[in-house]
Amino acid sequence: KKHNFSAGPSILSPYTIQHTAEGVLDLNQSGLSIMEISHRSKDFMAIMEETQQLFKDLLDIPAGYHVLLLQGGASMQFCMVPYNLMQHKAAYLNTGSWASKALKEASFFGEAVEVASSKDKNFSYIPKDYKIPPDADYFHITTNNTIYGTEIREDMDCPVNLVADMSSDIMSRPLDPGPFGLIYAGAQKNIGPAGVCLVIIRDDMLERVPETLPSMLKYTTFSAKNSMFNTPPCFAIYTVQLVLKWLEDTVGGLDAMATVNRKKAATLYHLLDNDGFYPGTAAADSRSLMNVTLRLPDEDLEKRFVAEALENGLGGLKGHRSVGGCRASIYNAVSLAAVEALAQFMKEFARRN
Repeated sequence: KKHNFSAGPSILSPYTIQHTAEGVLDLNQSGLSIMEISHRSKDFMAIMEETQQLFKDLLDIPAGYHVLLLQGGASMQFCMVPYNLMQHKAAYLNTGSWASKALKEASFFGEAVEVASSKDKNFSYIPKDYKIPPDADYFHITTNNTIYGTEIREDMDCPVNLVADMSSDIMSRPLDPGPFGLIYAGAQKNIGPAGVCLVIIRDDMLERVPETLPSMLKYTTFSAKNSMFNTPPCFAIYTVQLVLKWLEDTVGGLDAMATVNRKKAATLYHLLDNDGFYPGTAAADSRSLMNVTLRLPDEDLEKRFVAEALENGLGGLKGHRSVGGCRASIYNAVSLAAVEALAQFMKEFARRN
């Protein structure tokens, strides 16, 4: 099996893949597959409830929040957030392609203010020293930018309700949910297969939701029905549950996961900083622990690097089509051994070229 450094869908741990395969063949010795059981059955209701509880336990989510498992991915949240929460004005921090798309969607529902942007330097840094309008209904951030390799990791002192797209770094480290009115995350980057989106929403944010919205675009529809208003993505939720079990039982929780993630990132950034052959594209104080973006001396070498890496069992290293270059996505399930194998290959490739 190749080492998988793809930016998404995410790599999954061997534990998750093995147990998912067992559930596809026969879920809990029921004689039925997870792909064919009723979403109203006792078996699936238990999966839904345990998945929600595992999120609460691992992230230390206090009372007063709902954990929702929705369809439509993070991209659906670009419109659902302002549709449900924007009354007059919302503020956005623009740190990359996904943040830009969220900002554009919000402009359809009211005044969407861009408080700061790093577009002037191709989104290579996280802006600082900006002012959040105190009359904004919420402030939206994208914590990790997969295309450009930047990440917001420090806690933020926000004077208004904080909303975060955490699609690609959720569960990578401990999190204080307290400052957040809403967190959302498409599963396919770090917590499971495509098809389900995590939404963590505080109760007072639910009180803002207008009654007149379409049912399928209204957070209160799903909070009232425990994410079971319509048929949920049962297979994807089952796999997310197994990812969370792996994090809890095998890894040992998010503190342990964060330690491993820091070691993986340090291995690659040390090479980028000292080798001279692979300049990183993100500012040093804004670097992501999930997506390491880099260039080589020319595009021909980049193509050879990606091709030869694949021949050596290292896949998914091509950069996003919009920016080129190379990228190593080192999500939770990427092992330290895989990162060390990549670093060794990079050293040998640089020596030969």
